[in-house]
Amino acid sequence: MMQRPLHPQEYSLKETSPHLGGGGVAGDKLTTTYDLVEQMQYLYVRVVKAKDLPTKDVTGSCDPYVEVKLGNYKGTTRHFEKKTNPEWNQVFAFSKERIQASSVEVIVKDKDFVKDDFIGRVSFDLNEIPKRVPPDSPLAPQWYRLEDRKGDKVKGELMLAVWMGTQADEAFPEAWHSDAATVPGDGLASIRSKVYLTPKLWYVRVNVIEAQDLQPSDKSRFPEVFVKVMLGNQALRTRISQSRTINPMWNEDLMFVAAEPFEEHLVLSVEERVAPNKDEVLGKTVITLQNVDRRLDYKPVNSRWYNLEKHVIVDGEQKKKEVKFSSRIHLRICLDGGYHVLDESTHYSSDLRPTAKQLWKPSIGVLELGILNAQGLLPMKTKDGRGTTDAYCVAKYGQKWVRTRTIIDSFTPKWNEQYTWEVYDPCTVITIGVFDNCHLQGGEKAAGTRDTRIGKVRIRLSTLETDRVYTHSYPLIVLLPSGVKKMGEVQLAVRFTCSYLINMLHMYSQPLLPKMHYLYPLSVVQLDNLRHQATQIVSMRLSRAEPPLRKEVVEYMLDVDSHMWSMRKSKANFFRIMGVLSPLIAVGKWFDQICNWRNPLTTILIHILFVILVLYPELILPTIFLYLFLIGVWYFRWRTRHPPHMDTRLSHAESAHPDELDEEFDTFPTSRPPDLVRMRYDRLRSVAGRIQTVVGDLATQGERLQSLLSWRDPRATALFVTFCLIAAIVLYVTPFRVVALLTGLYVLRHPRFRHKLPSVPLNFFRRLPARTDSML
Repeated sequence: MMQRPLHPQEYSLKETSPHLGGGGVAGDKLTTTYDLVEQMQYLYVRVVKAKDLPTKDVTGSCDPYVEVKLGNYKGTTRHFEKKTNPEWNQVFAFSKERIQASSVEVIVKDKDFVKDDFIGRVSFDLNEIPKRVPPDSPLAPQWYRLEDRKGDKVKGELMLAVWMGTQADEAFPEAWHSDAATVPGDGLASIRSKVYLTPKLWYVRVNVIEAQDLQPSDKSRFPEVFVKVMLGNQALRTRISQSRTINPMWNEDLMFVAAEPFEEHLVLSVEERVAPNKDEVLGKTVITLQNVDRRLDYKPVNSRWYNLEKHVIVDGEQKKKEVKFSSRIHLRICLDGGYHVLDESTHYSSDLRPTAKQLWKPSIGVLELGILNAQGLLPMKTKDGRGTTDAYCVAKYGQKWVRTRTIIDSFTPKWNEQYTWEVYDPCTVITIGVFDNCHLQGGEKAAGTRDTRIGKVRIRLSTLETDRVYTHSYPLIVLLPSGVKKMGEVQLAVRFTCSYLINMLHMYSQPLLPKMHYLYPLSVVQLDNLRHQATQIVSMRLSRAEPPLRKEVVEYMLDVDSHMWSMRKSKANFFRIMGVLSPLIAVGKWFDQICNWRNPLTTILIHILFVILVLYPELILPTIFLYLFLIGVWYFRWRTRHPPHMDTRLSHAESAHPDELDEEFDTFPTSRPPDLVRMRYDRLRSVAGRIQTVVGDLATQGERLQSLLSWRDPRATALFVTFCLIAAIVLYVTPFRVVALLTGLYVLRHPRFRHKLPSVPLNFFRRLPARTDSML
């Protein structure tokens, strides 16, 4: 059996040369908002309204609708009952490359039970239709007299506008498209392109301080009291108070995620443990988040006393007790705007700004994405006995999600849609996912069906050169229980434009996350729980939009299941660490060869260098920095010229054992029958999942070290190489003893002179790209 090549061609990135912007861009760049996609020509027909239509049937009324006919394609408006002056205001778009007719017919008909009656028509020769290119104003519709089939004028007029345009036309997104003729009316909403916004997320901090005058049912024993706080489906509780009195104290912080507009209330209940697994509610209070203080920094907000209401159970229902009840609770509640609410996997964050808009820094550039087409998609479902795919793309960056229109029944869909985002940090990732639309029959008929994932592409902005257009075909790779599979390729055009280079280079010295994450850090367990809640809120809100961006789509884009245990990922991370350590092992072997005089000339040169550095120690650091500078310049020749993409070899996707894949795609908890095995197996997987993350983080740090000189992030390497040159010169001029003394004094400096925020070198290091971008 022939062994497969180590880097299969089918899984690698291919550079393409599409005909962007319809060829040479004429005039001002601002006039061509679609310069990153191929131009698509469309015939547009806007049917506005009709007047003075004749009545046709026996009842003497008219139920008019309009049919727009172009060769084999036919689009119809909705019909009105008993109306001779109807208004439709609908647009029809016909793709020019599919047009096989020489004229377009617009026919007015009267809806009837048996056969719809012909009222009149207007026809246009395709050669006579005017062209319109934005930013020209829309073409003004005109009144046209209706004609019969022979061409004679009949009663009634129709207001129309007919023009040739491109997908840049503002009528394009809402138009009826000829390729969607098979989709029923209730499914049309789910195939149009749309832009969605992530709801604004806040961290809610509830500081439970103390309670007063509680009234436990059993006054003879010391009460064991705790506070339970609920916000929507999030529930947290404090520990049992150490002060076993009717005035217990806790002083504990509980953190929640909330999204604007605030729909859920904060419900606090003070409960007493009366027996194992039995708690009794001593009082409740409900707080609306609209009235809660918002803070931008760590200054404490004012605390407040809230009265507790006693609830008693009457006939199975909770009712407030109408008695004198003086229990109250002391709380400090605030919306923390100084944090960034993490809703994405930290490796692939597209936004790192704090919640509060007042703390946002100005944008540093613009990201433009052209979603051109896909090639060689596989059939995702069967319809009428044959395989079919109805593909659409979703792109997510920052708070803005975009969704292209669905191309019906095509394995080579052409979208040619362009989108723009403001960039606030270059060390962020844009994610593009391709999906199969399974909701073309409308929501009710398709209940329970899920949009199938076809594949995903991630592009880290810091690995892109500014102002360069990247046109590549990205393989869509998914991992299935049967193994790794290529589902097709998606062709994208990407451009990252920087407004001020100095601003962007300055970003490399700034902390990655807002200050609050470093001054008052949240624990790893807290962050995991909060991220889970944030992704749930985002997927719920976006699935309530119209048309919905479905839960399975949002979860796939946000990498919700990335923390799950996988033998394959653990192996891949282990080999990543080995890859990082291999140069150190190579240096060790080389030094061993020097000691063993394998190459006498090299050994003598090393001896001379060693003696010089011992006699003149001030040359040690300049030599090291100069050496690093020369290595960095040497590697510049081999810098990558295209963005990194999923690597099946790096991910160990091709060599994964079927049993390992079965474990990776196993449900959580496991579906293995014996209870004991299930308990142990789940415990093992959750522990191993954490170890896997730690191992991955270690590998990430090592890879960041490698990327200092590898030009994967051209700006970061340029900054580091420049710093090395300056450091080499400065250290050459400055006496070594002075440098050693200053370094020692700086390291041993007093805590008063230390800053809680990470240092500039550390911030720079954390922003360097690792190979996580290429992990599948």
